[in-house]
Amino acid sequence: MDTDHIIKIGIGVMILKDGKALMGRRLGAHGRGEYAWPGGHLEYMESIEDCARREVREETGMEIENVRFLRLQNLKAYAPKHYIDIGVLADWASGEPRVMEPDKIDGWAWYDLDHLPTPQFFTIPTYVEAYRGGRIFFDA
Repeated sequence: MDTDHIIKIGIGVMILKDGKALMGRRLGAHGRGEYAWPGGHLEYMESIEDCARREVREETGMEIENVRFLRLQNLKAYAPKHYIDIGVLADWASGEPRVMEPDKIDGWAWYDLDHLPTPQFFTIPTYVEAYRGGRIFFDA
């Protein structure tokens, strides 16, 4: 099997607390130096909501609630990687963001949606557009 041509499922979690969203700067090869929400890969037989909760817990040490669908993107911008990126929105429930995976993120901070840091991971503007009432499907 040619594993270079497998489409993966990614889950991104836009967490809101007091009108701000949590972002961190990525350190991995995929989007290195770009700011993004917490997230990761959907595991076999895992629900999307469980994946969102697990990834947030693993990456930030926080708990979230009220997880809901936000948008879907066919992500080819980081070729040869190809992802279906499922964006969810969640509310902060408890805990303070901590760097739990220092090889993947160099720090977490809360940002106003009108003043998000740059450069941003390719998917971030689509989350914001969907959140503000725009499209929910992106094929880019």
